[in-house]
Amino acid sequence: MHQSEYFINLEEEYGAHNYHPLDVVLTKGQGVWVYDVEGNRYLDCLSAYSALNQGHNHPRIRQAMIDQLDRLTLTSRAFRNDKLGLLYKKLSDMTGYEMSLPMNSGAEAVETAIKVARKWAYVKKGIERYQAEILVAEGNFHGRTTTIISFTSTEKYKHDFGPFTPGFKMVKFGDVDSIQNAITKNTAAILIEPIQGESGIIIPPTGYLKAVEELCRANEILLIADEIQTGLGRTGKLFACEHEAVRPDIMVIGKALSGGFYPVSAILADKSILGIIQPGEHGSTFGGNPLGAAVAVAALEVIEEENLVENSRILGEYMKDYLEEVPQKNILDIRGKGLFVGVELKHELGGVRRFAEVLQKKGILVKETHVHTLRLAPPLIINQETLDWMLPILRQVLLMD
Repeated sequence: MHQSEYFINLEEEYGAHNYHPLDVVLTKGQGVWVYDVEGNRYLDCLSAYSALNQGHNHPRIRQAMIDQLDRLTLTSRAFRNDKLGLLYKKLSDMTGYEMSLPMNSGAEAVETAIKVARKWAYVKKGIERYQAEILVAEGNFHGRTTTIISFTSTEKYKHDFGPFTPGFKMVKFGDVDSIQNAITKNTAAILIEPIQGESGIIIPPTGYLKAVEELCRANEILLIADEIQTGLGRTGKLFACEHEAVRPDIMVIGKALSGGFYPVSAILADKSILGIIQPGEHGSTFGGNPLGAAVAVAALEVIEEENLVENSRILGEYMKDYLEEVPQKNILDIRGKGLFVGVELKHELGGVRRFAEVLQKKGILVKETHVHTLRLAPPLIINQETLDWMLPILRQVLLMD
């Protein structure tokens, strides 16, 4: 038995089957490369769904974590620590938002944004208590907690998990009129991904986000942007909303906020919104812990100082231009911004899983999303030389029978 089989069998026997991973068992990662237990090397073109924008095991973030491990890992929020304030200031300096509220997972940050928006609706907007509605988009993916799956349009995420949390109304993604028609006196916020990642890198029409922002301003509605996957450089801007000069009222971030070392998420907003939260109303034992805060500051510094946003923009255009030259034999659509590209294959091919499995054999790790789309999202530290190695292999596989 290969080592891989041993570890796969352990997972299959003792673990809940809540994922369908590729059968590659990774044991080491460095930069854009990962290695399996047999010693084979692969280019990581998923980046843990953009949590690894800074690459695997970035030495600077790793050192920040080691230094903090030697000092203090957890205080709970019952006491203060000397790292959390530094993270607050770094986030504010980098993004322009006045305040932040740190959590751990992305789903926790989305839940936080929902709670803040609801309280704002009652305290600031004057919506009748417990009548607030939040508009959400078809095809959204914001996590898998009970509240979040209550407003998914993907049946498999919610089937058999009800009853569901009320207070959400579905609108059509990319359609401003759909939002306009859904607004009532009880509308508190709209929660939206500027690019829908899990749905297959779905990009709304140009001007859509700006029009949504204007609708929100005109109707005193909070615009909440989930940039957990698209934020922190992935699309060639620090935030995907910046492509249309949109400033959400609440920004939700996570994943690359820690460079893959530790779960750190946050929501960002100004004092007029986040200032309404009072002690005891929301929290997390681990949220804002000194270890996570130290890691997050280093992760943000790497994004800035290594120009990862600009690298994503330049090499993303390079990758997209190359792919658009590939014969259309199997390709239905290519879409993306920065190093966040979806290649949708013709649906009669029966799904892209087999293409991902062939790429794995050739040393490139990608994953299917929504059956028919390959998501290409390598770490933002990737260089053109590595892309020049990867792209011809990808072209060959995309053209296979």
